[in-house]
Amino acid sequence: MPTDDYGQGVPWLENSDKPDLRAGTKGLADALTPRSVMRFSTAAERNSTLTSPVAGMVAWLSTEKLFTGYDGTAWVVLAAGSSSWTTISLASGYSSSSANNNAQGVPQYRLVNFFGEVSLMFRGGVGITYSGGAAPNNSQINATALPVNARPSTKRTITCACSVVNTTLSSVKLDINSDGTLVLIGIGSSSENPPWVSFNGTFCSL
Repeated sequence: MPTDDYGQGVPWLENSDKPDLRAGTKGLADALTPRSVMRFSTAAERNSTLTSPVAGMVAWLSTEKLFTGYDGTAWVVLAAGSSSWTTISLASGYSSSSANNNAQGVPQYRLVNFFGEVSLMFRGGVGITYSGGAAPNNSQINATALPVNARPSTKRTITCACSVVNTTLSSVKLDINSDGTLVLIGIGSSSENPPWVSFNGTFCSL
């Protein structure tokens, strides 16, 4: 049984071959399916189905919304599906109003594919209302933790710009914790009370 002219090993029946509808159609299906974009619900389903993957295979994961490819050693992320921005629910003492956060925009996050790795991207900012110099809610800005799929495996720390009013700082740290909490580090003392913090242009890997 000859194969295609592109070196992909896709078989087809020659006129001299014995007529065999099952062999002909199964040969095409078995050869073309692993060369197409295969679809699975999760990575676990993909791995249990493709127990001997071949380099170059591509699979879409509908739950994770990821295109993955097998590089000969492991499955890697090729691209992430569309991920809309999600607004962060703010704890008491933090505001997303334009007047309080220096018009940075509503604080939001989304998942993106960055150099083959799923990452968490932020935008917007928060205004902060201090009480006696102390940061509200022990410096945790979100009232509701990030969902499980948006939580890093370990703590990630990023640098965020802040107001230079009422502070000696020009930036503060934001800890993205594995439990989904977002905590500002460096604010909340008699001299370090910036009225707003910006998240625009920040991201971390998961």
